[in-house]
Amino acid sequence: MKLEVKNIHKSFGEKEVLHGISFSVESGKALGLLGRNGAGKTTTIRILMDVFHANSGEILMDGKKFVPSDFQIGYLPEERGLYPKRTVSDQMVYLANLRGLNSKDARVNTKKWLTRLEVAEYENRKLETLSKGNQQKVQLAATLVANPDIVILDEPFSGLDPVNSQILKDVVNELIAEGKLVIFSSHQMSYVEEFCDNIAIINQGEVVLDGRLKEIKREYGRNRLMLAAVNYSTEQLAEKVDREFSGLITVSDRKKEFLVLELAEGRNGKDVLERLAESDIEVERFGSYEPSLNDIFVAKVGEEENHA
Repeated sequence: MKLEVKNIHKSFGEKEVLHGISFSVESGKALGLLGRNGAGKTTTIRILMDVFHANSGEILMDGKKFVPSDFQIGYLPEERGLYPKRTVSDQMVYLANLRGLNSKDARVNTKKWLTRLEVAEYENRKLETLSKGNQQKVQLAATLVANPDIVILDEPFSGLDPVNSQILKDVVNELIAEGKLVIFSSHQMSYVEEFCDNIAIINQGEVVLDGRLKEIKREYGRNRLMLAAVNYSTEQLAEKVDREFSGLITVSDRKKEFLVLELAEGRNGKDVLERLAESDIEVERFGSYEPSLNDIFVAKVGEEENHA
């Protein structure tokens, strides 16, 4: 399956909140849908699920008009929505019935997902009696109980400790391996980097950056190097670079353990290495710099905010 969102516009009253959103995602891959709070991610997701109707634009599945009711969609919202005073199994069976499963299949799938997420022991307990992390796992089980074709996860790791986070990581990887179409939204960029082949960053209702994450990282890392020294702190090293490497490199960013350097036009890593060999710098780390997704997100959204 290939889901394509094309030039979606959405207004509430006279205020347009989406200004031509476009991106695509394929089965067996995960798309990281990113943006600051209020950027338009949730509105876009609600249009995908037919909760809101777009003013213009189209959504296609394999080249044909996307009809959400023709597909099972599992949506884990950022704001959780289960019933705290109902037992875990009762409400999961109820939700599975609403999505078209008969009672037998609903009970089988409920047991399957509660077991997979290691919360089966709580199936007859009221949700409000569970810890926040276990409530989160039940919410995920409810998202997957109807075996969805499309899985939309909004901040799925919220409230999970490292052990439970690993369980969820394994489940997400299994969904991708099974050929599910996965849309993943999180402010925890390390998870997005782990799961997503492609990203789309939304800012102020517009997609400001999208494409393959590897290619985006390569482009943002172009002409940048990383450098750390045994005998200089990053602060001292930055001062030395500014003083002695003028015209060759400049300090682009200073991390806790290394500097990010920008090559001057017409220069390359070999030029820097030769100059380092002539200096008193004891090189600890040196090489091409690959920016993190967090670096890219902050740089891109910051650029757009300043431009606006």
